[in-house]
This record gives sequence, C-alpha cells and structure tokens, in this order.
Amino acid sequence: MRPFRTLLALCLFLVSGMSAAANYTLWINGRAGSGPDGTPGNYRDFSYWGPSSVPAGVNKQAVNWDGRSSIASQSGRVRDALDCFCTGDNWCYLVTYSAGDLLTGYTLANYGGTIRQKKNASPNAAGVCGNSPTNGSGTQAGWNIKWVRAAAGAAGGSELSDIGSWTTSEPLVQDLKTSTARAMYNHNVTRNIWFYMYAGARGTLYSFALPGQDDEVVAYHSAGGVAGSSGRSLCNPGDWFCNDLRLGIEPNQGGSVKWNYHAVAFRDDGEDYDHYARGNWAGIVGVVRNAVVNTAQ
Repeated sequence: MRPFRTLLALCLFLVSGMSAAANYTLWINGRAGSGPDGTPGNYRDFSYWGPSSVPAGVNKQAVNWDGRSSIASQSGRVRDALDCFCTGDNWCYLVTYSAGDLLTGYTLANYGGTIRQKKNASPNAAGVCGNSPTNGSGTQAGWNIKWVRAAAGAAGGSELSDIGSWTTSEPLVQDLKTSTARAMYNHNVTRNIWFYMYAGARGTLYSFALPGQDDEVVAYHSAGGVAGSSGRSLCNPGDWFCNDLRLGIEPNQGGSVKWNYHAVAFRDDGEDYDHYARGNWAGIVGVVRNAVVNTAQ
C-alpha cells in the first residue's frame, strides 16, 4: 500500500501545482483628460473607465498608463500586461480606446514577434508578473491574443493635434499628429490579430477641424482604421459631400482601404455616440463594452 500512497500523493501534488488556463480582458486607456485616471501598474483600478462593478469581459484588467507621455516610452506598460496575462496557457481579449489604439498597434508591430517569458498572471505592485513554473513554463514568440476591439481608435492620429488644440508640449500630442501617428510603425503588421473598429459620429465642437464624420476628437479615417499617409474625409451613408466609411473590410466609397486585419464593426449612422467615457463607460466606449460583454468570455 505504501508505494500506491506515495504515487497518489505525488499525483495530487502535481495537479495542485498546475495553473488552469484562463482568459483575460485587457482594457487599454487613451489620453489622460480632466477626469479620473487609473494608477499605472494597478490592473484592478478602473477609475479611468467607470465603476469596476460593471461587467466588461471575462477577468477584466485595466492596463493603465499615464496618458501623456510618448507612445514609445509607455509601450513597456502594455508589454508587462501582455506578458502577465497573455502567455503560456492563458489568452487575452484586448480593448483599446483612442490613443490606446496607437499604443497597442505600436506594441504589436514592434514587439509582437519577440521572444517572451511565460508569466504567472500574479502581478506585483508595479504590474510585473513572475516567471511561471506551471503555466506552460519557458518562452514563446509574441502573445496569445484573440482579437482587439478599438473604441475611437486614434492609430491614424487626430487633427486636433495637428492644429494644437491640446497642450503642444505634451509628448503624446506630438505622437498623435496625423502624419506622425501614421508613420510611427507599419500599421499593416498586427501579427494576424484582428482589430475591430468602433467609430462614433456625435461630433460638434471641433467638426471644423476634423474631416468628415467625427466623435469630437477622432475622425472616421482614424476610428475606421483607414490606411494612407494622411487623414481623409469619410462619412455615413447619405452624406452627399463625403465618401462613405464602409463596414467590415470592404474598401470605402472612393477607393480608400483599411489597414490589413482591420475591420469596421460599428459605424455610428445615427450620430448618437461621442468620444467621452466620462468615468461612466459612456459614449463610444459604452458601445464597445456591450460588445465585449457578449464576446469576451
């Protein structure tokens, strides 16, 4: 009986030491505004978005960054989170907002093919996880990401940066200039991960500066993932003076195309949703959150 008991104890020990595979939903914020900002490194702090009690995808994590510094300097925050939750046997859904889309695209294009250490999904106070002895220990190329959903994606920049509507000395504002954002990295390189774009159209205050339809901060050319070296005027169907932003991967009216692995999932034909989350999951962020609740499981 003793050999049997020894074997049984060993099996129980091995099973207890194994970590079960899990899915996580990572929320990557945009530019810091006048509202509350999350604490970098604290994946449980959803103050940028709204009440943390609101459903927002399986095992939701807030990938907080300072929302002011340059994209290159803040990419490490995203890489730490992806290493933590999207390696080994774990998989992630990514949700980006505004400049968070630029930050995520930059990170995947430049680091998505690098060798990553598999981590244990147990972050310290700085948001860094330890190496995993059980979660498929070792290394892997890139991260395990199912898809990205982008609310008001600013990977194509914003004309508000071009005209200096924000503090022009801020590094992020410099990065958000349309020509700079579009030349910052190869937007067609997504590591075969799909970006599903959600474009709001309830823009009023800055519509004179933003071409075509806009959410008051980001125009359709950026929120729709449209390729090219500069922004262009794109609108909802029925606007006689502007080409249509088309859904999915279909080329837009007039012939402009989306970047590879970018598809328009939502176009705000009713002009109902603006740019602002207002610390309460509002605006176009609310549209994306509803989609995430139903798909990130």
